[in-house]
Amino acid sequence: MRGKGYVADLEMVSKEAGEFAKSVELAADGKDAWIFDVDETLLSNLPYYAAHGYGLEVFDHEKFNDWVEQGLAPAIEPSLKLYEDVLNLGFKVILLTGRSERHRSVTVDNLINAGFKDWHQLILRTPDDQGKRAILYKSEKRSDMEKDGYRILGNSGDQWSDLLGSSVSVRSFKLPNPMYYIP
Repeated sequence: MRGKGYVADLEMVSKEAGEFAKSVELAADGKDAWIFDVDETLLSNLPYYAAHGYGLEVFDHEKFNDWVEQGLAPAIEPSLKLYEDVLNLGFKVILLTGRSERHRSVTVDNLINAGFKDWHQLILRTPDDQGKRAILYKSEKRSDMEKDGYRILGNSGDQWSDLLGSSVSVRSFKLPNPMYYIP
């Protein structure tokens, strides 16, 4: 996680995504969307995981929530560049995260402080979404986007559950995450 290989993989995925984004001819109606996951896609929780054995400890939701509530997660730099490129190209950027709605304010502040601005929508888990498997939750939210007329052209995430299921994007971009897997 602290070596050159992880950063090189992040850079490669973001570069490929950026090349795809530049190749797309956007419609004039403003409904072409790019979805980004938040944790380990835009924001790095590496400081938390470094303090907790890089994923070797049993995951403690309360300790992780305490970390989230600090709002100190730094940007993943290659993702920040892609994010800015996608915005500048005219995509509607939608952030779709497994974070709880109760963390909206701290998540917004953390994203802004890390350099992420001007997204179209931030979707967090509501009480009705709690307990759903990630792939179902994210598929349902993407389906809602399509019902609202959005065309999901790109999707960036660190988990397969961010990218697979139903209502998938035209192109998906999987970032590396050797610390954990979310089904």
